[in-house]
This record gives sequence, structure tokens and C-alpha cells, in this order.
Amino acid sequence: MLIKKTDDIKSSEITDEPLYFNRRNFLRGAVLAATTTATGWLYKSLTAQSQVTQTTDKIATVTSQSTGLLPNDKPNSFEEITHYNNFYEFSTSKQGVAPVAKNFVSRPWSVEVTGLANKPKTFDLDELIKLGQPEERIYRHRCVEGWSMVIPWVGFPLHKLLKEVEPLANAKFVEFVTVVDPTQMPNQRGTEVLSWPYVEGLRMDEALHPLTLLATGLYGQTLLPQNGAPLRLVVPWKYGFKGGKSIVKIRLVETQPRTTWSSENPREYGFYSNVNPTVDHPRWSQATERRIGEFGRRDTLMFNGYGEQVASLYEGMDLRKFF
Repeated sequence: MLIKKTDDIKSSEITDEPLYFNRRNFLRGAVLAATTTATGWLYKSLTAQSQVTQTTDKIATVTSQSTGLLPNDKPNSFEEITHYNNFYEFSTSKQGVAPVAKNFVSRPWSVEVTGLANKPKTFDLDELIKLGQPEERIYRHRCVEGWSMVIPWVGFPLHKLLKEVEPLANAKFVEFVTVVDPTQMPNQRGTEVLSWPYVEGLRMDEALHPLTLLATGLYGQTLLPQNGAPLRLVVPWKYGFKGGKSIVKIRLVETQPRTTWSSENPREYGFYSNVNPTVDHPRWSQATERRIGEFGRRDTLMFNGYGEQVASLYEGMDLRKFF
């Protein structure tokens, strides 16, 4: 497979959550609901955000064929992608992440790959990048909150890393653990936003799929802190929160890992979290989305438009049940 290697959800669509049974869950729900209301006026604020500048290095990439994009899927601007971010370790304000994260130090960096593997290893970041020539992949990005972007990521397929460590036959899942660094990430200093570290996971066949990417950059430049520097997971047919940022550990395991959002609030966030316009979030519809930078809403596509490539992974599963 060759790969080119504003109103948001209306407040009336977000109801009170009577089933939240403690203060921590209430705060988490309130944070998410509040962040969804900001999308509509993003285009008005990006100019002001542009005064926050950062220097990035260029990445040499292999240019190949795009996949899964529609004629109206124009990549969002670098400014939009780097100044509208969910990264709760830094801030619960989307526009607030970039200025808070701008001094985040992501080198030196290593990633420990452990668990059910013949050759577990700790990789230096430069070793990881050298696993293959970086590829540019222009993917749709769909947030569970109801907004979307089109992002030209740079990175390498996750299966290249997994091949290096040789998963054992009983390795059925892959767990991703992100960094805990309260000295650089202020919301890890005893706040009640989430439990840290942030953990995500994939089934092994999802992790090995050619579309699954470990991103090290975007728009041909090294990844900025607000976008998950220096290494983040990108799974384009799943909601964005499945993509762990600033990964420090990858673990191959036999049983389904306990991931952050599905542990914190299983009623609203499942393990699989495939983009599915027929399965609503308990507090809003998932049938449509707001593309950042556009007016109006557009229909959400099953598997975020990647059904032809990934639907076979879920044959026989009730997609309404396994959100």
C-alpha cells in the first residue's frame, strides 16, 4: 500500500451527566464538554496565537501516494494543527497547550519496548527514526469531541518497530505508555484531570496494520511538543484520544490493557473507539463533525473513511457494542 509516506457541538447537544458519581469524574467530564465549545471560534483566534513561534528542523521524507482522502480533504494549515491541541498534561485549553509546552525538552529520549517479545530493547530516538526513511502520510484526524482536521504527518509504520523486537505468539495486544514529567507538564502536579501516565492500547492486528503510524513530525518538520513530541501514535480510523503522545514505553501483552479514558469513564470511552457515525457519545451525536477552519458541518465517515482498508479487522463484531 502506497501512502503519501465556526461552530462546534452546540451546547444544547451536551447534556448534564447525572451518572458521574464522584468529583474526579465530574471534573473530567466538565473539561471535555468545555473544550468542545471552543472549536467554533478557533478561526478567530489563530491569528493571535501565531505570535507563539517555535523553531523546528526539516525532515527528509519519502513522497509517495496519498490514500483515503476525498476531494474536499484539504490539509489544515500548520498554524491550525499546532495551535489547537488536546494535551491535558500541559493544559485543558486547546489554545493554551502550545504556549505552555513550548519549552518542553524532548531530547535525549528513549523508548523501552518490552513484554512478550523475543528481542525486547530500549531504543534511542535516533535509532527509531532510522528504522526506515520517514514517510509523509496525509490522514484525516477525527476527535471524539466532534471536530476534525487533515494532517500531513511524518513518521514510520509501527509494524517496523514491532518487527525489530519479534513479538511472541501470545502477544495479542500492544500497550503504549506516555511520559510522566511534572517538572515540564504542569497538569501532572497533583491535579484531578486524569490519572497519569496516559496509557493507550491496540490489538496486535491493529498495531501491525500498514496505516498505523509512529509520528515524529508533521508538514515535513520535527514534531512540536504540543503535537506529542518526540513520538506519538497515529491510528487514523480511530478517535484521536487513542493516539498517545510523548511515548516512553511500548509493552506487548497477552490481555487487553487498561487504557486511560476507558478506565476513567467506560460508559463514554471504549477500548476500540473506532470512528462510527452511528454510535453517539452519550452526550452528543457523532454523525457529523466540524472541520477546523470551515463553517458548517460535514458527515462523519465510518472508520473515518478508512473502511476499505480496516473493516476486515472487525468482521463478526457488533460495532455498536464494541465502541
